[in-house]
Amino acid sequence: MTQLTIGTNTKVTLNFSLALEDGTPVDSNFGEPPASFTVGDGNILEGFERHLMGLKAGETREFLVPPEDGFGQPNPNNIQTVKRSSFGDDELVEGLVCTFGAAEGGDVPGVIRAIEEDTVTVDFNHPLAGRSIIFTVAIHSVDPAEVH
Repeated sequence: MTQLTIGTNTKVTLNFSLALEDGTPVDSNFGEPPASFTVGDGNILEGFERHLMGLKAGETREFLVPPEDGFGQPNPNNIQTVKRSSFGDDELVEGLVCTFGAAEGGDVPGVIRAIEEDTVTVDFNHPLAGRSIIFTVAIHSVDPAEVH
């Protein structure tokens, strides 16, 4: 019997890690139970999924994922100036991640980039926007996806 490869309508179980190009770790589930997802279910960015296509259980690979296939390029329109008074008495420092209410509901993270006397510059781009990512995977199993 031929071993199933990762493709459309497959369920993949894997361990993964994400790191910056300089090797700085971003996220990893190595040393933990593997994660499972169905190709195309939206749990993995398409640009990362593309690198998995054709792999089989037992394979380990490392890929360099450019921003265009990962978290995108920074959008200057996602950098906003907010009144300092909006933060109340909160102590602010550059690099602090704050949560803001989104117009459509839910929360959106923003990174404090600059603090002035009356204003605060907040970057709502994904923190990894503009960064190439080293994506390492160890494939445990590839199975047919259950179709509902």
